[in-house]
Amino acid sequence: MMPGGSDAAWPLVKPIFQAVSAKVEDGSPCCDWVGNGGAGHFVKMVHNGIEYGDMQLICEAYQLMKDLLGMTPDEMHEVFTAWNKTELDSYLIQITSEILAKKDEDGKPLVDKILDTAGQKGTGKWTGIAALDEGVPLTLIGEAVFARCLSAMKAERVEASVEYKVKREKYTGDKKAMIEDIRKALLASKIISYAQGYVLMKAAAKNYGWKLNYGGIALMWRGGCIIRSTFLGKIKEAFDKNPELSNLLLDPYFKSLVESLLPSWRKVVANAALCGIPTPAFASALSYFDGYTTDRLPANLLQAQRDYFGAHTYERVDHDRGQFFHTNWTGEGGSTSASTYNA
Repeated sequence: MMPGGSDAAWPLVKPIFQAVSAKVEDGSPCCDWVGNGGAGHFVKMVHNGIEYGDMQLICEAYQLMKDLLGMTPDEMHEVFTAWNKTELDSYLIQITSEILAKKDEDGKPLVDKILDTAGQKGTGKWTGIAALDEGVPLTLIGEAVFARCLSAMKAERVEASVEYKVKREKYTGDKKAMIEDIRKALLASKIISYAQGYVLMKAAAKNYGWKLNYGGIALMWRGGCIIRSTFLGKIKEAFDKNPELSNLLLDPYFKSLVESLLPSWRKVVANAALCGIPTPAFASALSYFDGYTTDRLPANLLQAQRDYFGAHTYERVDHDRGQFFHTNWTGEGGSTSASTYNA
């Protein structure tokens, strides 16, 4: 439960809310004051956006095992059961294991009989819209939303699959090693999803004047909700150590973990691309990581293009930030520039 609103009202309702909320192992309630105004609703929305991301990542791991490795639902059930005893221990991994083991009345896996078109209620979309409004690159959750939209285009996808007849190669390497690589890629991508979600909450808090307790939010999410997992305890520790942490990727624990996962992550995304298996969330998470850890991106060329066609100006590496320049690129446009602003 993620209450917000009037801070004066919270002490009066706190005993009631915390009494009825879920509890973690030590009895701590998964409910605390989030912040004034709409802070509670916003944090709940981001929770649901991260849920979209987690579900899509698990679905991509499932498709890789199914289409890349040719595994059966029963085999995948065993894998997810084992994964739930690792850092991936979570509600969604647990129920995925149970889903894959479920048989229909004829004894065949029920999951194979479910139509591959996903629905949505809108919270993932709202999270993406909020990220665009705040200028936060929420790439993984955005791809998770779009993956649901693409799944809904079932008739068109069937038609396109007939037109293109894409040959999807089977993986010829070590199957057991690839399963472990997929697990590591899933964990690495999951870290990116939470990192992006927390950056969005920090941006919104600054914009709306909220004082969010980021470690406390992770604690609230540890029980009683869809994304509950042991993983969240590490997020709480990160923000307890550094309440001003700008990105989870900069926390020493997560830095060390991501560095150890990176080779497998790259291997999985590369093999998926070579074999024609879509992994939009895995791939977008890796691209975000590569972009976030690159000191010079090609936006210098982009700014030159904007200045060329629209006189939108640019900053220079050999001048202080905040000074803007315009070039008469063609020799015919003159020196007048457009006003400088960011939407």
